[in-house]
This record gives sequence, C-alpha cells and structure tokens, in this order.
Amino acid sequence: MEWYLAVLKKYAVFSGRARRKEFWYFALFNFLISLGLGIIDGVLGLGLEGGLGLLGGLYTLAVLIPGIAVTVRRLHDTGRSGLWILISFIPLIGGLILLFFLIGGSEPGTNQYDT
Repeated sequence: MEWYLAVLKKYAVFSGRARRKEFWYFALFNFLISLGLGIIDGVLGLGLEGGLGLLGGLYTLAVLIPGIAVTVRRLHDTGRSGLWILISFIPLIGGLILLFFLIGGSEPGTNQYDT
C-alpha cells in the first residue's frame, strides 16, 4: 500500500524515475480498488449500461493524472522518453510494445532522466 500512496503523493510529477515495484504495485492496487468500486456500483445500481459506474468513474478521474505520471517515470527508468506512452494509441500492437517496455528492467546507473 505504501507504493500506491507514494505515487499519489507525486500526483503530477512527470520527471525522475519510477522503479518496477512502484509502478506495478500502483497498477495492482488500482485494479483492486477499481474492482471493489465496480462491485459496489453494481450492488447499489449506480452502474451505467456496459460502462463505468458513478464511483468507478470518479475514481478513474482521480487517478488518471498519477497513472500517466508514474507510467512516464517508469519509461524514464528504462531509459526511454515519456513520449513513448503515445505508442499505446496504436491498436493492439502499441499496447503490447508499451507493456514490454514497462515490464523491462531498469537502466543501470544514472541516465538523463535522473533528478
């Protein structure tokens, strides 16, 4: 949980690096919270037909900027520019390439993105 909160504390920090652990723990807790809110939305009847419910939608908006920021910092940790996040707009293959970059190891030592 501390890694999730660390990302939220750096709400809109796009500089620096994020280790694999920081990124993937944020993704895990983000998934679990979204799943829980989706269940609550369904039970309370707040869900829209085939889409996000009210609580899930509000949560998604709240973590959108930190999610993008930690992804950019993770790309920096692999030695890539944060602009590589835009490759995810290419259907299917773009998301797989981005996933490959995010899974990859950190660039050893310092790189141009260290602050």
